[in-house]
Amino acid sequence: MDAIILVWNPRLWNAWNYDAVIDQVTETGRFLDRWSVGRHRDIQPGTQAWLLLQGQGQHGRGLIGHGVVMSETYEAQESSDPGSTVRYVNVAFDALLPLGDQIPTSVLASEAPGVVWNRVRGSGRAIPAGLEPELQRLWREHGPAASDPSQTVPGTYPDEAVSRVEVNRYERSPEARRICLAFHGTSCAACSFSFEVTYGDIGKGFIQVHHVVPASQLGSRYRLDPVSDLVPLCANCHAMAHHGVGTPRTVAELRRAIAAAGHLSGQVVDDRALAAQDAAHRILEQR
Repeated sequence: MDAIILVWNPRLWNAWNYDAVIDQVTETGRFLDRWSVGRHRDIQPGTQAWLLLQGQGQHGRGLIGHGVVMSETYEAQESSDPGSTVRYVNVAFDALLPLGDQIPTSVLASEAPGVVWNRVRGSGRAIPAGLEPELQRLWREHGPAASDPSQTVPGTYPDEAVSRVEVNRYERSPEARRICLAFHGTSCAACSFSFEVTYGDIGKGFIQVHHVVPASQLGSRYRLDPVSDLVPLCANCHAMAHHGVGTPRTVAELRRAIAAAGHLSGQVVDDRALAAQDAAHRILEQR
């Protein structure tokens, strides 16, 4: 199955601090949790998961979130009844709407027919294949806005239409980003593209930062060095660093690829860049 519905009724299950969950998704890009899927057995990793808010409270019913299944279906004991087991999947929620902003079931019924949205009860139900594009369109129009204009909102396009860039918490840390850019500047380390030079004031200070070592390979006692572990990359080079590989390509590999294609531009180190390097060293000494 390509997509499933997950049901959340806060009146029956309120283990989430929903505001905190939204904050974590905003800060790190995802919130990982397990979810009961009833009797369903055939859910596979990579399945799209749409979160449907239920209950008759003040917020009403509606589509409120999107995630991706990260595991196969597995059984675990129910904490409230140690003698029974429940089937679960692990889900990485990557886009959530605040309570009250969900897409109402009346809109879903009109724009995405094929599921009786008001009668969905249990989690794990497959969404008809032809319905997925309509959900993506609704989510694109009514879902959360992208915090980074160079990225698409999760859930709005089919996987084959976009390149996913895995962004970890180090890359989203404002302090780590500040020190990285103070040292390296805001031009792309691979292709030298500058948003400020190209777009003027609206591009000033805008660039993504990339962690040169995948977070999955780091130990629990790892301590980030923002200067040596992070580099600024434009959205294109950031995508190419991750595209089609398990271990991200290095800046040197990206520069060689660009040079082989005949598009590598030179980089001039001016007085401002040297001053930024000095400022970064001072910041690190004060930590």
